[in-house]
Amino acid sequence: MKKRWLLNLVMLALVAGLVAFLYLRPKAISEAPLQHEVSNLKLADFTQVKVEFPAQVPTSFDKIDGLWRMTSPYKTRADQISVQRILAIIAAKSLEKFPNTDLAKFGLDKPQLKLKLTKAAGDEVFSFGTFNSVTEEQYVGYKDAVYLLPGSYAEAATTQAIEFIDKTPLTKNETKQIAGFDFSKLEQWQANALNVDLHDGNWKTNDTKAKITQNDMNEWLDFSWKQAQAKQVELYLPNHKIAYPSFDVKLKDGKHVHFDKISEAPDLLLGRPDEGIMYHFSNDVGFNMLNPPLNLK
Repeated sequence: MKKRWLLNLVMLALVAGLVAFLYLRPKAISEAPLQHEVSNLKLADFTQVKVEFPAQVPTSFDKIDGLWRMTSPYKTRADQISVQRILAIIAAKSLEKFPNTDLAKFGLDKPQLKLKLTKAAGDEVFSFGTFNSVTEEQYVGYKDAVYLLPGSYAEAATTQAIEFIDKTPLTKNETKQIAGFDFSKLEQWQANALNVDLHDGNWKTNDTKAKITQNDMNEWLDFSWKQAQAKQVELYLPNHKIAYPSFDVKLKDGKHVHFDKISEAPDLLLGRPDEGIMYHFSNDVGFNMLNPPLNLK
């Protein structure tokens, strides 16, 4: 009986000791997976972006006065956000990093595309290879290493060139300088040769029947023009044999931006001859652009 009592006492002590050990032992620190930074480059340093393909014309951009312009295959304003998506690779991180001793293993001996970023100190080149069949990520080579990255980086760079064109009908500087509109050559406004002008923050019109309010006109300018974004664009070569209805946006410096109205149904198509771009707007958005709130009697 005494032996059993001693055995129980020993077992109790062992259990108590085990509980104390489990309770008092240091908690394990859960470590996040190690991520490798692809580069330490800075976005503001770059002045040129070039996307090179094995068998087609490259897509390239130059930064001019702080804004990106497409230089190939078209020479026109570029969509700033789209170019920034290409540049996002400089901040990429990867769970996998390999030495670039066997380029063929990663499809980098004949890369699907190359991204060349130019700064004052020279070029930084990213090469895109094959995809990993397990993770569905892409092998990307930079300097002396190869990384596994999501396919979204290549997708951003291989967007069709036409989609990189800025979809706003006016430049940022022109938007700040809007001083009025000459709608007198549009069918609906020919009878009264409509002009609306902005002088010292106040809207005026030559239409004596109009009862304009400043708030309505300011909202119209803001939503219909300053924030205007075409749903798509295409190249535009004016046909001088056709006299399209047209209108001008007046600027504070005395210059005008001319637009041809190619069609208004099912979409409004506006051609800008000086930039060679045609803008597609949905019918309702297009109607508002060409019809300021005059509150005619």
